[in-house]
Amino acid sequence: MGAPNRMIEERRGRRAVPWGVLALWVIVIALAAPFAGKLGDVQKDRAVDYLPASADSTQVAQIAEQLPGGESTDLVLVYHRDGGLNPADKATAAREVAEVAAGHPLTAAPRPVPSKDGTTLMYAVSSTEPGADEKARDAFVNDVRETVTAEVGGPGALATDAGEVYDSLDGPLLYTTVAVVAILLVLIYRSPFLWLVPLVVAGVADFLSMAVTYALHQGFDISVSGQSTGVMTILVFGAGTDYALLLVSRYREELRRTPRPYDAMATALRGCGPAVLASAGTVTVGMLCLLAADMNSSRGMGPTAAVGVLCALVAMTTLLPALLVVLGRRVFWPLVPAYGTEPKAPRRSLFAAMGGSAGRRPVAVLVTGAAALAALALGTLNMPGALKQQDSFTSTPESIAAMETLAAAFPEQGTQPITVIARTSDADEALRTARAADGVLDAARGRSGGGWTEISVLAKSAPQTAGETATIKDLRADLGDTGYVGGPSAEQLDLSETSTRDQKVVIPLVLGSVLLVLILLLRSLVAPLVLVVAVVAVWGAALGIGGLVFEPLLGFEGTDAGLPLLSFVFLVALGVDYGIFLMHRMREECLEGVEPRAAALTALRTTGGVIASAGLVLAATFAVLVNMPMVQLAELGLVIAIGVLLDTFLVRTYLVTGASVLLNRKVWWPGPLSRRPAAAAERESDRTPAGV
Repeated sequence: MGAPNRMIEERRGRRAVPWGVLALWVIVIALAAPFAGKLGDVQKDRAVDYLPASADSTQVAQIAEQLPGGESTDLVLVYHRDGGLNPADKATAAREVAEVAAGHPLTAAPRPVPSKDGTTLMYAVSSTEPGADEKARDAFVNDVRETVTAEVGGPGALATDAGEVYDSLDGPLLYTTVAVVAILLVLIYRSPFLWLVPLVVAGVADFLSMAVTYALHQGFDISVSGQSTGVMTILVFGAGTDYALLLVSRYREELRRTPRPYDAMATALRGCGPAVLASAGTVTVGMLCLLAADMNSSRGMGPTAAVGVLCALVAMTTLLPALLVVLGRRVFWPLVPAYGTEPKAPRRSLFAAMGGSAGRRPVAVLVTGAAALAALALGTLNMPGALKQQDSFTSTPESIAAMETLAAAFPEQGTQPITVIARTSDADEALRTARAADGVLDAARGRSGGGWTEISVLAKSAPQTAGETATIKDLRADLGDTGYVGGPSAEQLDLSETSTRDQKVVIPLVLGSVLLVLILLLRSLVAPLVLVVAVVAVWGAALGIGGLVFEPLLGFEGTDAGLPLLSFVFLVALGVDYGIFLMHRMREECLEGVEPRAAALTALRTTGGVIASAGLVLAATFAVLVNMPMVQLAELGLVIAIGVLLDTFLVRTYLVTGASVLLNRKVWWPGPLSRRPAAAAERESDRTPAGV
């Protein structure tokens, strides 16, 4: 009687495990709830929040907070009439500006600056009333807008409009992502119920990632921006759904061989778990390389993206299996995988046909594919120039409309002050230097305090033109150590220069880190090099396609400075992710004594459908960003979506398979699999844990 009792107890214990996991997740969600909702409160999206602490414009912003009144909110009120302003218009402008001055403490009395053609009056309005509080700043800007009939622009208004756009992203981004993933899962699973399980789990993972990110911000002061949280949500749903596709596919297979769902899930986790862990680890390592960036926003995106991937991994390997086991086979209805049955004999799959063509003519496939990717990469030569502030929205908020009106009315001079902060002991010299600098129209002394003095400089050239950029560089060179040069245009210049520096540091670091991880995973040098070269080629081609469509088709007037770096990190990490799935299966076949050529074709045939489904889901989730109202998000989403599709259907299917066939056993050099087939495979199998 002892043996039957032990069996009954074991069965009861197995049934209790998934319920215990579900109970644990209920506790985790309850603990995370107070923190997840606070993530939006610590999100910052000012240009200066994206910059490194060492940048001149960052120093200006930080010192300005120490001046009397603290950080100032600078606005420009723009009164305009196409046919010319009449006396009544000017009287209305004077009255409304007086109301603003009466209702808020201003740093100086605003004075009218008329355009030469008489169509426009410009008033500069600056107040320290809001300080560094973004909510107070937004309240001040909105109150001014309610008071005046003018267009309200300037740095303060631009920051308010940008904040409103980023705040509006959370809902539409999440809902659109969920809808896209749901539609694709219904088509992939062909079940009215199964699609909902991984979608709910992905939602839980996203909720958990928000709580963990908030905790990281509180503990380590990582930068949190609308861009990083938006990308985190995309990664959770995209990568998480990919892991779910692999697990559910393997689980379905095991349910036909195993009578109890618990045992089938345990076998499925042992089979695909190592590949999922390896791919998630590779993506995480790639994302964490962004910690080496100087750009505050990029450095903050690294751990934020890593948190998203890790939360997706934990949820998909614990919560998803528990739910599937509790629901049993019926969740697959109407295509229920009954025990002891065999799946219908599949027709010759598309991937078998594609792999067959790569296997028959590997040299032709490689040459043609490489030429196609190189030709697409030439599109980078058509990239629009640097993205200006006024071009960063896909729509035109009021602050941008005001900037456009000023640019047309004052083409002969700058309309956006450049801020110089100098030590008070050197302020007179700094003022003389600024007035004498090339390209400077005027300079005036402002607030002083704490040993620093503020100087407002007006350039002769329009904002963010080559002329104004040259003026900023000349000011920095002439002032030397006596002062810092900041303001909105200087911030954009610092963003561009810091992004260039980060590319030189982070890109080699990502390549080296990912290559090292692949070498350890695949026990080879050649196979990892093939994968890394392939994903770099995909990145170049995806950027090239972006250059062909950004301005001609989408009307984007510039390219975000951070696009090359961020797209590289994501495409390399995610592309290698799929390469691991393919090479892992190829390596399994070789360990069983299958010749590399046959192993490559078998791996493509058996994993191609799952990888294609995962690629479609990931590309679709990143494509959601294309509809967002910020150009930098739209550009990033488009390039990554295109890159994932290229990687899934061209590079992974044809080029990697063709290279593996052509290299034959050398693809595993210098590992044991590159030597004598039977003996090498036997030795490797003896050292390799099951499932790896």
